[in-house]
Amino acid sequence: MKGALFSLLGGLCITLQGIFNARMSDSIGGWHTTSMVHLVAFAISFSIYMKVRDGKGKSFARVPFVYLTGGTFGVIVVFSELTAIHQIGPAAAIAVLLVAQIGTAFIIESRGWFGEKKIPITLRQAAGLTMMVLGVILFQL
Repeated sequence: MKGALFSLLGGLCITLQGIFNARMSDSIGGWHTTSMVHLVAFAISFSIYMKVRDGKGKSFARVPFVYLTGGTFGVIVVFSELTAIHQIGPAAAIAVLLVAQIGTAFIIESRGWFGEKKIPITLRQAAGLTMMVLGVILFQL
């Protein structure tokens, strides 16, 4: 239940962030917005970290380098989402983003990539993903 609530919160925040970022980029541009978003996010997360201190800094040496680069995806996410919102609007952009996110997660789980437990693809899952793609296409018409 807790995981579902965090997922709902994350989905709400991704949508609001995309819309706010698109409006900010109207005034200052896409790359300035992307930089500002990440600067503010760093300041907030660092402030919280300094109070919570739940991590072990010495453990960085044990993390594979590829996982340390995960934050770079955030740059692509912010710029791509704000650009998509400008091009096709918030609802359509978030719908396509959601299907891309679920499809990517589906592939990663089905192959067991990046340390995820390998989960075999079922006909029901494939049908659900197909229905989502068709739903986004219908939504765009």
